[in-house]
Amino acid sequence: MSPIKHEQRGANGAASSTHYLGTATAMAVLARGGNAFDAAVAAGFVLQVVEPHLCGPGGDLPAVFVTAGDTTPRVLCAQGVAPAAATTAHLRDELGLTIVPGTGLLAPCVPGSWDGWLLLLRDHGTMSLADVLEPALGYAASGFPLVPRIPTTIATIANHFREFWPTSAATWMPGGQVPTSVHRLPALAATWQRLLDAAAAAGGNRERQIDAARDAWYRGFVAEEIEAFSRTPVRDETGRDHAGLLTADDLARWSATYEDALTVEVGGGWTVAKAGPWSQGPVLPQTLQLLRDSELRYVDGVASAETVHQAVEAIKLAFADREAWYGDSAPVPLQTLVSAEYAAARRVLIDDKASLELRPGSPDGREPRLAGYAAQPGGESGDGTSWAGLGEPTVSREGVMRGDTVHVDVVDAAGNMISATPSGGWLQSSPTIPALGFCLGTRAQMFWLEDGLPSSLVPGKRPRTTLSPSLGLRDGEPRLAFGTPGGDQQEQWQLCFWLAHTVGGLDLQAAIDSPAWHTTSFPSSFAPRGWQPGGISVESRLGEATLEELRRRGHVITDAGEWALGRMCAVGRGDGPLMRAGGDRRSGVGAAAAF
Repeated sequence: MSPIKHEQRGANGAASSTHYLGTATAMAVLARGGNAFDAAVAAGFVLQVVEPHLCGPGGDLPAVFVTAGDTTPRVLCAQGVAPAAATTAHLRDELGLTIVPGTGLLAPCVPGSWDGWLLLLRDHGTMSLADVLEPALGYAASGFPLVPRIPTTIATIANHFREFWPTSAATWMPGGQVPTSVHRLPALAATWQRLLDAAAAAGGNRERQIDAARDAWYRGFVAEEIEAFSRTPVRDETGRDHAGLLTADDLARWSATYEDALTVEVGGGWTVAKAGPWSQGPVLPQTLQLLRDSELRYVDGVASAETVHQAVEAIKLAFADREAWYGDSAPVPLQTLVSAEYAAARRVLIDDKASLELRPGSPDGREPRLAGYAAQPGGESGDGTSWAGLGEPTVSREGVMRGDTVHVDVVDAAGNMISATPSGGWLQSSPTIPALGFCLGTRAQMFWLEDGLPSSLVPGKRPRTTLSPSLGLRDGEPRLAFGTPGGDQQEQWQLCFWLAHTVGGLDLQAAIDSPAWHTTSFPSSFAPRGWQPGGISVESRLGEATLEELRRRGHVITDAGEWALGRMCAVGRGDGPLMRAGGDRRSGVGAAAAF
């Protein structure tokens, strides 16, 4: 790893994302006079092209933001819902499944990112759809550079593409070969151009044109092509062929929405703003409530063994509550779960030894209930395969994948600030729809096929997503926007960053660079949903003495390497007129900038 890098600072704006072209796009928009929302939308579309193994046009989008005129955090929910035909009776009883497959056409929800980005642009941006989509359309039409993980992902699944998903082979393996340098996506470019044409044909002001482009997707040709493609069975990770469940009517009945952010005061004048329990967002404030009275210590920017132990044991309790209580399919006792009183009652469960149990609590005296499948420990991937590390997708030759995510944060001089974590629609999740040039996401794999749970599969409900952007407010003032890819690790790597910044006193970049860790002691959100009691993945820079002390306390340690965990992004304000940015250095692809 290169020598120490400091956070970026500037008076006009700052951006951080998981890909340097996303960050460059956001900065270019800010330099042209766009605001933070224009910049985030433009960057978000670019990330769909340049990180296609991590997100795509058929994916999802949650964001949390404040505007220059209102410092009350709001959430943009562009997480699509389960189709009307997606019932437990169909998948479990008729098809004989125990979990929703992680690939193929049974797991797609309504693709939400297009409507989410356009709703944000219409209501809070200043630029036209054509202007913010131009960079992404240009990369799709003319070519974009391939980061090393893209050819690796395609090569791993190449035989599956050739045998079972020929439309994906045609999209990602021109001439039958895995691309290695530059790649084009002409069908996607054509789809975007057709959507822009629909916007232009509507005439009128920018808002009317944006709404016309939304209609063309959800009530027009895109919805029709999705339904038509979904009728043909395709191979998924069950080893069988299944037709999809999405219809044009499912898309027509859905739209992205705004909602109040969950805001929790967590000590030291800090408040964390997150999405609600349809995401895993409440895990971070729950954990910070549990840690409020803990003796946390950093030495030269590195957490002590006691700090890591306390953090791991606290987050295990929060994730156990996630399993029992979070979801969109039943009422959630949210205010109790994030309260200081509930945390105090739960804190007594933390002692000097690592817990090997999944221990959900009883908010408001209610008895917790776990899915029967979740209660059985096993290898994190369910088959003995470890996927600790960057959170990049791991794809088997049979098409089973562990998908991941991208992230973008932007702040402008006026005070607009946004944190967004787009994901889904990975190139390896389901076959490419040839008429559109993209594939559908598989977020429904996060539902349970056991009825009566908050995260049970129910038509029209949102899966309990792992996507979890964040804002931090200090004494009521928006100060931080931050987040990371990583599935179940998102809250955990954000916790490492938060503690390093607010307890360790490190600047944004140093906090991101500080040695990270995460636990695998709870059920994975991704098929096949396994877990490892007592497991921790750590960066070896924590120090051998710390690792040995953690082993002594009963933690099962996986040394992931010196620089392996997290792809954190962060921007901030509050240092006089300056804005700040820090970014991921572990992947070699992320970037942060300020000007």
